[in-house]
Amino acid sequence: MSIALSLGNNLTTGGIFKPTAVNNTSVNNVTDFASITGDATLVLLSTQTASASASISFTTGIDSTYDEYIFKFINIHPQTDNVYFNYNFSTDGGSNYNVTKTTTYFAAEHGQDGSGASLAYNGSADLAQSTNYQYMFVNTASENDQSVAATMHLFNPSSTTFVKHFITVSVGDSTPNYVYNIRTAGYCNTTSAINAVDFKMSSGNIDDGIIKMYGVAKS
Repeated sequence: MSIALSLGNNLTTGGIFKPTAVNNTSVNNVTDFASITGDATLVLLSTQTASASASISFTTGIDSTYDEYIFKFINIHPQTDNVYFNYNFSTDGGSNYNVTKTTTYFAAEHGQDGSGASLAYNGSADLAQSTNYQYMFVNTASENDQSVAATMHLFNPSSTTFVKHFITVSVGDSTPNYVYNIRTAGYCNTTSAINAVDFKMSSGNIDDGIIKMYGVAKS
C-alpha cells in the first residue's frame, strides 16, 4: 500500500512522473548493464606523427575487420608555403598509389580582412578517372602558427564487389591569410580491395602534424 501511495503521489493527473519522482543521481553496486544501441564505436588503430616527413602512409590495418575507416588530421603543417595537401590509395599494400578515382571538390573561403568570401565548386581541383593524387587542402600556409585540420571517411575498402567511396572535410589557414573549408568526395573505381592510403604535400615535406586512423566497429 505504501509503495502504491508513493508512486501515485509522484504522478501528475495526466499520468506523467513529476521531477521529484527521480531523486537519486548515483548508481551503486551495479555489476553489469544491458547493451545499449547507440553510435558506432571508434577503435584507434594507428597514430603517426610527421617530422619533416616526405609522406605519411598507412599500409597495415586496412582490411575486412571494419566496414568504415576514419582518419583524423591534427595540425598538419607544411615545410613549404602555398602547397597542396594530397591523398591517394593503393591496392597492393602501398607499393603503388595509383588507384583510378572520380572526385568532386568545393570550398568556402574568407579572408582575414573580410574580403574574398565565397562558396564554390572548383572543377579544376577534381579528378575524372585519374590515378593522380587528389587535393584535400590547397594553398597550405607554412607560417609557424598555421596548420590544417581534417577528417577522412573511407567506406568498405575491402569489398571486392563495389567501388570504394570516400569523403574528406578540412579547414585551415591558406595563403594569403585566408581560412578555407574544403570538401572532397569520390570513389575509387576498382573492385580490388583498398589496403593502403598515402598523404603528402605537392612539394616539400609534412613538417609537423598527427594523423590517427580509426576503425568503426561493426554493429
